[in-house]
Amino acid sequence: MHNSRRIFLGLALATIAFATVGTAAASAATVEEVKAKGTLVVGIQGDNAPWGFVNTSGVQDGFDADVANLFAKELGVKVQFQPLAVANRIPALTTGKVDILFATMAMTEERAKAIQYSKPYAANTISLYAAKSDTVTKPEDVAGWEIGVPKSSSQDKAVTNAVGSTATVRRFDDDAATIQALVSGQVKAVGGNQFYGQRLDAASAGTYERKINFLTTYNGVGTRLGEKDWNEAVNAFIDKIKANGELAAITKKWMAIDLPQFPESIPNIPFTVK
Repeated sequence: MHNSRRIFLGLALATIAFATVGTAAASAATVEEVKAKGTLVVGIQGDNAPWGFVNTSGVQDGFDADVANLFAKELGVKVQFQPLAVANRIPALTTGKVDILFATMAMTEERAKAIQYSKPYAANTISLYAAKSDTVTKPEDVAGWEIGVPKSSSQDKAVTNAVGSTATVRRFDDDAATIQALVSGQVKAVGGNQFYGQRLDAASAGTYERKINFLTTYNGVGTRLGEKDWNEAVNAFIDKIKANGELAAITKKWMAIDLPQFPESIPNIPFTVK
């Protein structure tokens, strides 16, 4: 019995020690500390092609991965990707579990209260997708429908604002689960980004189409509030890759479009730390 108690207590102490180390490891690092460490921990989406996804070789890939890899190269460090669910992106940053977010972060006033955005580096159109056989030309046409969205996403906000008073908005963990909900008949439509059409066609060719465009959003890199070093470093990097054509090349590669025109400012969403 005494030996069993010793083993139990030893395991308990080891667990506490491990938790303490894990907490320490999750403390926020400065740019210079990351350079000294040699590794940049990037929060990214793990299942939202072509923004961020794990490819067939088990490697993080996509638009955001390409941009993040360039940023790590600019800092002279390796990159370590941490795939995150939509709702976990901001908590992972603010608790120091990741150094920075290249995670399809649509720029909203609400999020700007919790994180610092960079200048925009990508654009995204949020639309309603449903079966081709369903006639929808205006928001009023979906009254009484169940519409799927990834929870805490820009789609969630756009759909809720547009039709949440007349339709039922059902929230899923991520984009993949939202798409599956439509394909499996759990919902009648989904709010999706500009790539949902491709993904829905891959899941069920010729069945679905874009019905209504709700809005165009812009994505920024997310850093912690008040951390001027990270904000300045990433803004200088974005200016550089816009000027030298690297961002345009990545945009063409993953989105098959020219580099969008980005706004110089967005009301109530600062791009810089004062």
